[in-house]
Amino acid sequence: MVFKAAEYIKSKIDFTPEIGIILGSGLNGLGEKIENPIIIDYKDIPSFPVSTAPGHKGRLILGSLSGKRVVCMQGRFHYYEGWSTDEIIMPIRVMKLLGVKTLILTNAAGGINLDFNVGDIMIITDHINLTGTNPLIGKNDERFGERFTDMSYTYTPSLVSLAEKTANELGVDIKKGVYLGLTGPSYETPAEIRAFRTLGADTVGMSTVFEVIAAAHCKMNILAFSLVTNMAAGVLDKKLTEEEVLEIGALKGEQMQKIIAKTVERL
Repeated sequence: MVFKAAEYIKSKIDFTPEIGIILGSGLNGLGEKIENPIIIDYKDIPSFPVSTAPGHKGRLILGSLSGKRVVCMQGRFHYYEGWSTDEIIMPIRVMKLLGVKTLILTNAAGGINLDFNVGDIMIITDHINLTGTNPLIGKNDERFGERFTDMSYTYTPSLVSLAEKTANELGVDIKKGVYLGLTGPSYETPAEIRAFRTLGADTVGMSTVFEVIAAAHCKMNILAFSLVTNMAAGVLDKKLTEEEVLEIGALKGEQMQKIIAKTVERL
């Protein structure tokens, strides 16, 4: 399935994308900045999953961003939608077959760190996988990577430094920290958030970790961002809503787009 999907996409383009980008909830705007775009709906790609989450357009955009050839996912796949881990990481392996060497991911996340505020952008330096599973379980496909994948430097230190420097030059206050991944779709309880803070997590969300594990397996360079679209349960005396996530994504996503576009230019 992965190879058939990659061949279909290759038939639509005459270049090799070097950078893959995955856009999270409310963060579709970067895709609109890609020049000379070739747009492919997920539903048209053989065996490709289709996004059902709010705020996910469900299409690939291939073209140029900041002078680099890119393939951009406007919308991802989540475990809570009912997709298997194999289906969730399928786009990562397709990107590998297309020639992608560097993967940039974004997500909308809840803020656990009490020093964070809604609208903050955090560069992910590490993650905690509390989904209860791993996308590499099962027979290893050696065409993509080795059986036991080292995760020590998963979030490429040089890319973290480059993104931090770029944000500072753009005058954007940037955070760095640890992302904790869960399955969703329910938001976390206040007690869970207190426990996660004790574990050292700074943000929490329902995506990213499976994709990152698959990208590490494929030996890609990885850079990832969380946009704090809400403070996690119990931090503020208010209920959590999807509407807040999308609203803050629309308001603050522009800053993240600028950081990513400038970072891509410098790769």
